Amino acid sequence: MQFSDRVKNITPSQTMASSAKAAALILEGHDVVNLTVGEPDFNTPPEVVESIHQAMLDGKNRYSAGSGVKELKESVQAKMKNDHGLDYDLNEIFIGVGAKHVLYNAFQSIINEGDEVIIPAPYWVSYPEHVKLAQGTPVLLHTQESNAFKVTVEELERVVTDKTRAIILNSPSNPTGSVYSKEEIDALASYLEDKDIWVVSDEIYEKLTYGQTHHSIAESSPAMKDKTIVINGLSKSHAMTGLRIGYACASVEVIKHMTDIVSHSTSNVPTPIQYGSVTALELGEGYLEKNRETFNQRRESGFKLIQEIPYVECVKPEGAFYFFPNFKECATRCGFDSVDAMCDAILEEVHVAVVAGSSFSAPDNIRMSYATSEEKFTEGMKRIKSFVETKLEGVSHENDN
Repeated sequence: MQFSDRVKNITPSQTMASSAKAAALILEGHDVVNLTVGEPDFNTPPEVVESIHQAMLDGKNRYSAGSGVKELKESVQAKMKNDHGLDYDLNEIFIGVGAKHVLYNAFQSIINEGDEVIIPAPYWVSYPEHVKLAQGTPVLLHTQESNAFKVTVEELERVVTDKTRAIILNSPSNPTGSVYSKEEIDALASYLEDKDIWVVSDEIYEKLTYGQTHHSIAESSPAMKDKTIVINGLSKSHAMTGLRIGYACASVEVIKHMTDIVSHSTSNVPTPIQYGSVTALELGEGYLEKNRETFNQRRESGFKLIQEIPYVECVKPEGAFYFFPNFKECATRCGFDSVDAMCDAILEEVHVAVVAGSSFSAPDNIRMSYATSEEKFTEGMKRIKSFVETKLEGVSHENDN
């Protein structure tokens, strides 16, 4: 039987594959420290759970408008005004089944066959696949670790062509944890402002920054607001990953096209969950600050532990909940042909699950999530450090012989 070329050309999510390997070992009874997971280890706020339950009891279980219920769109509208000073009409807001679904629909709305989409690398694993599913061409722009993996105007100039239709901007970044400063955002905006290029701004980790303020490129000017598709959601900020709530803020035309697409696919986000999301957005900064403090404590302690691993270098993340250390020299000195091979050995021998940087087009690095307890992360680093020291000792003995 025949299958579509689109499906044959995409790569399955490597982050999910790594997590599945860890889960399989856990089912076999192994004590696995899983540092692959990109979701908070907190429970969904009880107020949100109760709100969803109440909505169901109140009979709010029917179809909603494809772009979302009015109450939730009003909450997103107020949030964008309060946080960024941006005014969006309700017909410029779209509610989707998680930020990933929103991104998918955005690319389906703006990309034609052969259009190029610039993706700064390291990147989140789904970006190139979304572009390919829209029959576009991913153009990878490899950033420099010395610049905290942030793209510059000079780098952008070298890859923009007459086929460029969009660029993806992800700040705070998955997998690097980098956050663009206002000056860096404004420089990119100044370059892009007069070009016929969409900016898809993935801001899902917006509320998880540490000492660095998040700035949306849509704030830079009215022209940038018009050409920016802001993508966000509640999965990371409010521990609602399984509830699948994302949203987009963009021009009326973009939102209309996205809504037309879901009218033939998902129809709408489950209605009770939308009402629960209104409650989530009403929790305010107090709830968010408590979570930020927890993650920041883990970031500080975890960074010190990573620095203790021989021959490993790490850019300290300013946002999200990932470390992205460089293991190239460490892997080589331990006798591995690649960092990927080292990741496999770490899982097999000391049962710590991490994600190889090759998944993000950064083969020298490893992504480690600190969206887990401080105790678990500490145990994971203890095992990896011991693993490295044992391998180094073994290589040293081989050289002596």
